Parts: sequence; structure tokens; C-alpha cells
Amino acid sequence: MSAIDDLPPLREIIREHSLSARKSLGQNFLLDLNLTARIARAAGPLEGAVVIEVGPGPGGLTRALLALGAKRVIAVERDERALAPLDYISRRYPGRLHIVHADAQHFDPRPMLGDERAKIVANLPYNIATALLVDWLSIEPWPPWFDMMVLMFQREVAERIVARENEEAYGRLAVLANWRTETKILFDVSPAAFVPQPKVTSSVVRLVPRAAPEPCDRRALEQVAAAAFGQRRKMLRQSLKSLSIDPARLAEAAHIDPTRRAETIPVSGFVAMARELTDIRNTKQTPHKE
Repeated sequence: MSAIDDLPPLREIIREHSLSARKSLGQNFLLDLNLTARIARAAGPLEGAVVIEVGPGPGGLTRALLALGAKRVIAVERDERALAPLDYISRRYPGRLHIVHADAQHFDPRPMLGDERAKIVANLPYNIATALLVDWLSIEPWPPWFDMMVLMFQREVAERIVARENEEAYGRLAVLANWRTETKILFDVSPAAFVPQPKVTSSVVRLVPRAAPEPCDRRALEQVAAAAFGQRRKMLRQSLKSLSIDPARLAEAAHIDPTRRAETIPVSGFVAMARELTDIRNTKQTPHKE
């Protein structure tokens, strides 16, 4: 019996189903059920909550979410080998675990949610973690169908998500993440907690959607950030030339000195430049009346 439920220990489950982690799928199994419970608790009270979990593997975090009261867990798992262990958990929690055999990058949970909003709680596969996050941050319209994300990343990626201006890790990902959500690293997880052990420390990050981010077109914001950080050591008056718009005009609209570099510009500055970029483009596309 485990620390959180009456199911067998995860190592026994893995041995019974010959479930070894595959590097090609970015898998590192988290076997410490006390730790999975800590991650689940980080998502706040789970009673009555619907949770989307990506890459549950043998189900350590899944079990914690259910044991702590989640009304329903939708577990999205690409690896067919993990379906049997997850089905075992489903029988222990009848009607509360819905197993979806799919690639999370092509899965839309909204038909399964109805009018409910969900929490996303996951030990994400390392090889798709950033891509998944960007997809979730790019959902339109905003606010999205989730009210919180509690996600595990490699520490380096976590630092890039929460970074602010004038920090070394600050870049395109931080601009998008902090524009649309409130971000925070909650705690680190040692490599020793995983099987197999990764070479790096991991971190659990909480992202809470902002109800009303500063208004701007998301694509324009991404384009400005990509141009600025694509040549991050250069001044804005040089790096923003790739947008085919006068960089000085963008900088002036944001009350920013064009000799500054991307890493010194707060998110609000990028938003202001994105709005100006959109306005310029719309003006060019509007036909003049005779």
C-alpha cells in the first residue's frame, strides 16, 4: 500500500508492466508519491476540479490528483504501454479518470469540458514541454479554458518562463508567458526523484491566466519579441529592422530609447511596440478614399 492510496507502489506497477522510460518520448517517471502529492496540492484545492494531465506514465501524479479529491482527471497519454497501468487506477477511482490515448500536441480537451474550466497539472515530457506551453499560452480567445497550470520543466526552461527584464534568462518565452499569465517557480525537484535520473534539476512552475492582459495582437507581440531577441546583443534600432517598419517609430510609441537592448525592455514595452506595429500595418492596408 502506498502513502496516498491503497494501490501498489509505483515500482511494483512498473515492474509488473515492464514499463521502462523511453528517451524518444521525453519520459522520466516520478515515483515518489509524497512528491507527486506536493505537486497536486500546488494546484490549490482539488475538490470538484477537472484536471488535464499530460504524460501521466505509470500514474504517480494521476493517483495524487485523484486521492486529493479531483472530480475528474483527463489523462492524455501517447505511450500505449502506459494505458494498462492507468486503467488499473481508473478501476480504483470509477468514473473519475478518463484516459485519452493521443498526442497532447494535437489534443483539444474542450469537447470533454463542456462549460467547465480545468486545471492543467503535469510532469511534462521534456521533449515537448516548451511547445505545449506556447500552444496553451497562444489560445484564442483569452481567457482560456483553464484557470491554472502547474507544470514541471527542466530548471533552465522554468527560469526562462518566469524571467523579468534585465535577467539573463529573459527572452521571447518570458514575454509571452508573463503577458498572459502570472508566473512563479514553486519548488525544485532533484534528479534523484526520477527514473531514470535526468542530468538536470527540474522545477515546478505555476501559471495563472490574467483575466485581462494588456491589449495587443498576440502575433504582433510574438513578432516584435522574435525580432528583438533574435539579435539580443544589438540595439532595438538595429534588431527591429527585420519587421520592415521604422524601429524608431515603434520605440517612440512605447516611450523607449531605441538604443536599448531587448533584455532591458519590460513586457509592457513589448506590448506597446506590438500595438504600434499593428496600427502601422492596418493603416497601410486601409485604402485611401478619393
